[in-house]
Formats: sequence, C-alpha cells, structure tokens
Amino acid sequence: MNAVTQAALPAAKRCPSYYSATLNQETHYPTLQGHHSVDVVIIGGGFTGVASAVELAERGLKVALVEARKIGWGATGRNGGQVTGSLSGDAAMRKQMGKTLGAEVDDFIWQLRWRGHQIIQQRVARYGIACDLKHGHLHAAMKASHMAELEAAYEEAVRRGMGAEVSLLDGAGVRSHLGSELYCGALKNTRNMHLHPLNLCLGEARAAEGLGALIFEHSEVLQIVHGAKPAVITAEGRIDARQVLLAGDVYHKLEPQKLKGMIFPAMGGIVTTAPLGELAKAINPEDLAVYDCRFVLDYHRLTADGRLLFGGGANYSGRDSRDIAAELRPGIERTFPQLKGVPIDFQWSCAMGIVMNRIPQLGKLSDHVWYCQGYSGHGVATSHIMGEIMAEALTGSLERFDTFAACPQIKVPLGAQLGNPMLAVGMWYYQLLEKLR
Repeated sequence: MNAVTQAALPAAKRCPSYYSATLNQETHYPTLQGHHSVDVVIIGGGFTGVASAVELAERGLKVALVEARKIGWGATGRNGGQVTGSLSGDAAMRKQMGKTLGAEVDDFIWQLRWRGHQIIQQRVARYGIACDLKHGHLHAAMKASHMAELEAAYEEAVRRGMGAEVSLLDGAGVRSHLGSELYCGALKNTRNMHLHPLNLCLGEARAAEGLGALIFEHSEVLQIVHGAKPAVITAEGRIDARQVLLAGDVYHKLEPQKLKGMIFPAMGGIVTTAPLGELAKAINPEDLAVYDCRFVLDYHRLTADGRLLFGGGANYSGRDSRDIAAELRPGIERTFPQLKGVPIDFQWSCAMGIVMNRIPQLGKLSDHVWYCQGYSGHGVATSHIMGEIMAEALTGSLERFDTFAACPQIKVPLGAQLGNPMLAVGMWYYQLLEKLR
C-alpha cells in the first residue's frame, strides 16, 4: 500500500480559459463513493486516461476512471490545440530504441508521428465529437538557418509518400498564407490538424461512458494498493481491479518513491484575443495552425469564432506567470503588427510535464500497477498514441510498451527542487545555441 500525505483537494472549477468558456457541455460526473470492482481502474482524467479508457472499453473491458478535479482539468484542457507529427525526444528515441529495433527504428518513429492523427480523426467521426477539428499547419522559419530542418522534414515526408500533403514555402509563400512579415519560410503540412482540446477530451469521456466505463470526478486517489488484488482508495470509496493505470502526468504526487524526480512542470502561457472579425481572414486566410522553429517557440492559430489564440514563452521555473497577457502581447504584435493594441479576452497557464530526455515514460510500479506520463509539450497526439499502447499492454500485447519501457528514465535527485533549475539552465543553453545558429 502506498499512501500520499496531502490535504484533500477542494471541488475544482475549471481555469477561466477560452476553452472552458466555449464548452459544448460541462461534466457532472459523481464523486467516488462506496465499493466497486472493475477490470482496469485509471487514475487521471486527462487525454492519457480518457483515451486509454476508450481503448479499453472498446476492447470489452470494464473500466473505471477517477479524476481528482474535473475531466480535462489540467494540460489536456489548456493547451494550444495543435495536432502535429512532431515528437519531443525523437532523436533520443532513435538512439535508445535503435538498440532493440535496429534498422526498423526509423519506420517505428515515423509511424508514431502520425498514429495520433488517425486515432483522433477516427474517434471524432465514430462518436460524433464536435471539437472544431481542422487540417492545415505551418512549421515556420524565423531565419534562414532554420530552413535546413524544414527541408530535411519535407524530403522525408515526400520519400514516405506524403508529397501531396506537404510543400516548402519561401518568404513570399508564407506571406501568401499569413498576414505576417516575421517568417522567411515554412513547411506547410495539411495532414497536421488543430482543434478544441477540451471539447475533444469531454467528447471522448462521453464515448467511454457510453461504452460502459465508470467516471468519477472530485475523487482524489489517496492510496494505491499493490499486490495480487490491486485497488485505489479515495476519501469516500474504493475500486478493486485486476490492473491499475496511473495516468496523472505532472499533476499528481502518487508513488513518490519510484516516480519522484522523473517529470517536472514547465508553465506555458496562452491568450486569446477578442473576436477579430474580417481581420481574422486577413491574417490567416486558410485557417492554419502555426509554430516556429526555435527551441523555445511561439505558436498561434484562429479559434472557431475568429479570435487569435497565441501561446509560448515556456517558464521552466515551474511557477506561474503573474501577467501572461503582458508577456505574450509583444509576440502577438511582432507577428501581426496590425493587431497592435487588440483586446485580450482570456489568459491562462498550462503546466506541461517535461521529461529530461523527452521520451514518454511508460513502465510498471508493480506486477499490476502501470504508469504512463511525460510528453514534454507534444501531448495532444502523443497521449492518444500512448493510450493505445497502454490498452495493448493491459490486454496482453507488450511489444510497443516494451520498446518504450526499455528506454532509460532519468531520475533527478531532490525532484523538482533540483529538476526545474536544471531545466531552466538547459533551456537557457538551447536559447544561446539558437542565437548562434
């Protein structure tokens, strides 16, 4: 039995973001009370937990999901909403996974890049989830030295049969897609997508419930029982299960002996402007999502009601910014000078779970207790891939799980006390390299 000593969480309201203001339907799942028995109990109601619940329920398993606050409360419901083929840590994956996969490692990573897109599109279609899903993305160069990265990505995409979905743009080509002089080139990708992440997650939760899953909110897990008969215990209830999946990412404090020091919070800020009217079409006529090539990047896109959603400037101290709008406004006005002085209606922060080597962390805490975490800012697509991999593992197919579990998981002594300063120094180093390339 592993207990956590911390005060019970109060009933949580959603953060005042654009996403929470534009929910299709708020959730009102019950608090866990009494004694239940299922095949799998999942801890964490973000994308990883909910996606895993759908996968397992579709396979015919009885599933329960317990969330300490509300479904989609954390990074799942606060991110930039971009679904891209970028994988944080792909270079480290290639190095580590190449030891077991050999010559197949590049194909394995390439398939990972796009599997999340397929899962999301199929799920949106199958369950009729309204989440403003749209195609189109620009990976934009801020200076000429960035173009080599984009050219290499373009060549690989063409070689692998994506020629009809990608194109390289020079500065003039970018200006034909965006009302901005900031970028000198870009890789346009029409397979990549953007969406309303909170509505996607809540739609998936409804799908899981419709498949028989039990969902509980405001139900903080206080103990995980290990052994032959695992269980999770909250203040008012208990769920016995054959397997337990811990999918809380950076927000939980469970299992500190084994998980402390493995994942650290980086705070990202996001704002949305007031509706732009005709200006929306002027600055982004094809309704594309955009992020740039820098190590610490900015990203932006239009919302369904014609606002600019703009994020960036990750804070690796692990602490929230005091004034996100003031920090991001210069970036908005540098990108789109025509928006100088535009009202900002929403501002919020997003705690991303950062892993030192950027490889998602999959593993087991005991024979029947599993964990999955750490997407380092690339979670929308990656979490859905990991949900599929965890469902495979929990139903006996371990091949992809083992590939990830075999990768070294760097653990920093003293946890966040040392880990976040190390991240901050590391990102300072990469920003310095950025200025030199």
